[in-house]
Amino acid sequence: MTLQVQVVSPERVLWSGEAEMVTTRVVEGGDISFLTGHVPYLGALDIGVLTIRPEQGDDVAFAVHGGFVEVSNDNVSIISDVAESPEAIDVARARHAYERASALEKEEAGVLDATLARRRAEVRLALAGADTTAH
Repeated sequence: MTLQVQVVSPERVLWSGEAEMVTTRVVEGGDISFLTGHVPYLGALDIGVLTIRPEQGDDVAFAVHGGFVEVSNDNVSIISDVAESPEAIDVARARHAYERASALEKEEAGVLDATLARRRAEVRLALAGADTTAH
């Protein structure tokens, strides 16, 4: 048995298909994985990496910045305001956003907006295989 998975952003369906497992980060408690037979679940997505293990082929990953995950009857729906594939990430822009947000955090002692911006940039860089120190 497999899960029927759909990843949706406001612009389009980013991924749809059968998968063995889905792992994402939720506000309520860190990373969570879904397999077939999972109990119904509705949760708020946190900033993090969404990983889908398709029935065949390599894992598929997206940077997800909020939204919701719903699981019911082996259907997993990920609905996110912002979800990006590794190919869609502009590493230079993400690195600049990381540096700008990190500096603002230091200046204003951890302003929430700066902290969230830094976390979004970190996820983008990690998904793109880039680090936060290279220029």
